[in-house]
Amino acid sequence: MANVLMELSDSLAGTVETVGRGTVRVEGRRRLPASGIAWSRDGLVVTAHHVLEQDEDIRVGLPDGEAVTASVVGRDPTTDVAVLRVEAGDLTPPALAGPDEVKVGELVLAIGRPGKSARATLGIVSVLGKEWHTRAGGRLDRYLQTDVVMYPGFSGGPLAGASGEVLGLNTSALVRGASVAVPVATLHRVVDTLVAHGRVRRGYLGVGTQPVRLPADVAQGLERDTGLLVVSVEPGSPAHGDGLVLGDTIVALDGAPVRHLDDLLALLTEDRIGGRVPLQVLRGGRLQDMSVAVGERP
Repeated sequence: MANVLMELSDSLAGTVETVGRGTVRVEGRRRLPASGIAWSRDGLVVTAHHVLEQDEDIRVGLPDGEAVTASVVGRDPTTDVAVLRVEAGDLTPPALAGPDEVKVGELVLAIGRPGKSARATLGIVSVLGKEWHTRAGGRLDRYLQTDVVMYPGFSGGPLAGASGEVLGLNTSALVRGASVAVPVATLHRVVDTLVAHGRVRRGYLGVGTQPVRLPADVAQGLERDTGLLVVSVEPGSPAHGDGLVLGDTIVALDGAPVRHLDDLLALLTEDRIGGRVPLQVLRGGRLQDMSVAVGERP
């Protein structure tokens, strides 16, 4: 038994040492620094968007103790991902896991570097789901929740599996009270977009909404109980130009049900920007079909 525990302990320590070489300190806020992942040897660093309270005077602490200046390449608040570039020529990116190399119950290590040395906390994968949309409309390729304790400064750092490969980026900002990791597949997609364009484009109608229960007869016909009540329309927005008004209840966009704000945000994808989509609303107690332009979210 002692040998088994020693082997496990040695393996975990080895993972922290290996992945720690690719974990950096990110000084982008006034209080405690956060962590980041060395993404490419030529100076790209990935971290959490919410730990960057400034766009200038950002410093990155490297594993060898050197601190260098970093610039913001781009950030995506909807997935809580940001990309930095540092003037360092030889970062050590950790190995990244494939999309199917994680299981519920698997031992995982959250690794951070809020100080000069790497730190770690142990847990398991507690929830693993399918594609998931954040409250801000970002798309994560899968939902990955752990029971690791997210100590201050660990956000932006890597979540590593027992094999020593990185499964995702740790963040405490996507779900209140839960430790969620942005999976590697999402990181690849978002980082590539931010490097190419500096931002992730999102569709936009220009309405403020809140969920509301539908009248019984409408709910029965649509086979859903709720829709989105329009409580505000921004002047000059696509919704304003196409005639959406206060009191309309959005029930479908392009044929897909809209029950909550998450549904609407998830449907306003980049490929819809600049086009028109069918919209179904409940107005004056009657269902009405209309068409609305999709703008780009400011």
